[in-house]
Amino acid sequence: MAHVSLREVVESNVRPVMDLAVRADQRRYVADNARTIAEHAYADEAWLRSIYADEVPVGLLLLSERRSLPRYYLWRFMIDARHQGCGYGRAAMGLLVEYVRTLPNAFELFVSYLPGDASPYGFYTKIGFVDTGREHGVEREMLLRL
Repeated sequence: MAHVSLREVVESNVRPVMDLAVRADQRRYVADNARTIAEHAYADEAWLRSIYADEVPVGLLLLSERRSLPRYYLWRFMIDARHQGCGYGRAAMGLLVEYVRTLPNAFELFVSYLPGDASPYGFYTKIGFVDTGREHGVEREMLLRL
């Protein structure tokens, strides 16, 4: 498997990262990368990273870092359709968890998902997330204890 790393989104890689997309049946579950990058630009406590396999961008993640609470929430996570099933998502989640553990009072990492056939629920449960039983509108919340 290729070496997976998390890198800043900068001028030299923003276009290739924006061009990444999930499968058609997954599009209702995650916003496109252009929207994620734009929302990050206006978020005070957020950490945006592109996911690379060797020198190829394969995904994107956005973490809400509300250190004042503290509450850490995986706001967005995606792996491009052409690169799914290669272990890049699992490796990137491992790197994200390592990062979150370095943050003040980081004992939990939250994520939410929309239920459905192509939902990321199965992926998150394989990583170790469990349902909290809480709902935010139509999304269900999951938790990973660190």
